[in-house]
Amino acid sequence: MEFEFLEKKEQGKFITRYDLHYRTSDDQEKIYEMISRNPDLKTMDDLKNPKEDAVAIIMHDETGEKILINKEFRMATGEWVYNFPAGLIDEGETAEQAARRELKEETGLDVIRIDDWWGKCYSAIGFSNERNACCVGVAGGTFSESTSTQEEIVPGWYTKKEIRNLLKTEAFAVRTQAYCYLWSRQ
Repeated sequence: MEFEFLEKKEQGKFITRYDLHYRTSDDQEKIYEMISRNPDLKTMDDLKNPKEDAVAIIMHDETGEKILINKEFRMATGEWVYNFPAGLIDEGETAEQAARRELKEETGLDVIRIDDWWGKCYSAIGFSNERNACCVGVAGGTFSESTSTQEEIVPGWYTKKEIRNLLKTEAFAVRTQAYCYLWSRQ
């Protein structure tokens, strides 16, 4: 593939849509549609996102026998989907600060400890260069309603058996599904 140019199509509040113009190895003109959190992409090098835009929070209970998953209504799918707590990293915030804030806002729980951070990862490589910071750790406390009226979230602790049953019948975000599949079979 040979990149030709990038065209900004539409500026939204949270994302910008672009067309990437390129030529295939057999010299065909192609357009690749994508979105980005960056409203100022201009070159192919700009696509290589240098920082995390959002955080995904993978939390287990203190016993290690349960995993925290949100059941949330997602407008883009028009249905309830199981997903890890997650959210955008605010300007001036570290990934850890965002993880602690988002977990509290979405579930009412507190991060007890973060055991690990995953390496560089993208949330939807088929159409976006959004990078995520993913942490794995332990949370505790008492559930409360989401502090956002713009989100419908029902947090819950799930055992391995419960996860195996949900995986057969319910919609999941792919990262959550993959992690839960492996975790539930340990």
